[in-house]
Amino acid sequence: MTAHSRRLRKAVLPVAGLGTRVLPGTKTTPKELLNVVDRPILSYIVEEAREAGIEHIVFVTGRSKGAIEDYFDHQIELEAQLLAKGKTDILEAMIAELATAGEMSFTRQMQPLGLGHAVWCARDIIGNEPFAVLLPDVIVDSQPGALKQLAEVYAEVGGNVIGVEAVPETDTHKYGIVDPETRDGRRIRMKGMVEKPPRGDAPSNLSIAGRYILQPEIFSILENQPRGAGGEIQLTDGMARLMKDQTFTAVEYEGVTHDCGDKIGLLRANVALALKRPDLGEAARAAITALL
Repeated sequence: MTAHSRRLRKAVLPVAGLGTRVLPGTKTTPKELLNVVDRPILSYIVEEAREAGIEHIVFVTGRSKGAIEDYFDHQIELEAQLLAKGKTDILEAMIAELATAGEMSFTRQMQPLGLGHAVWCARDIIGNEPFAVLLPDVIVDSQPGALKQLAEVYAEVGGNVIGVEAVPETDTHKYGIVDPETRDGRRIRMKGMVEKPPRGDAPSNLSIAGRYILQPEIFSILENQPRGAGGEIQLTDGMARLMKDQTFTAVEYEGVTHDCGDKIGLLRANVALALKRPDLGEAARAAITALL
């Protein structure tokens, strides 16, 4: 690890969003707890964070999101029933997901003011440390996990590290896009980024893909950040300002991204991850084939 890269221990998961793209399913169930195969979207994200060495996860929640906190706690009656019925494999899988003492913190985002504002809400818990941000409705199917790939680069180069993936040129107006300066394999030295550039006006086809490692100096920028696209405090605007003083490295990680905040994206994730399961893949393939 380089002298200028402080150890990455903490991560922010902004889970206050209303999940409007997958209504009515999210009317009473947080979007992040919708199932992909047999466990919630959020379970995959937390697993990815832990794999990357994250020791403390900060959830930025909102109203009606209490079930997220409950998911990572003991369910005493259910656990007792599983034990009594000898269903120890299911019980062990459930207990493996629980938060260890002090591993998780929960703070409220009182108004839906955007991703930049959500990250800022975690400032006091993160303190003066580098931290990861994982968008909790984006599952990246990869080995090793996307955040671990970023963390390995961070350990070498320090600064700020952003996960990116190539998208079709025709779709660049839908995403935050990085402006590359130089490229070495999957690593790209960045000189800028643009949030949803006009069609045909993007500096590259590399979209910012929901995984970040940021330095704590971003907080003082976000505190005074004017509202940007959609009337929200945009994290990309804050990162663009931080880039004037600190290095940003984009990493085109290996893996398949599933946007589970979208109805078809959620369906694709269910199908793709079911087909890959050693215990369910064959039966899933037969069930899907029977429908075609």
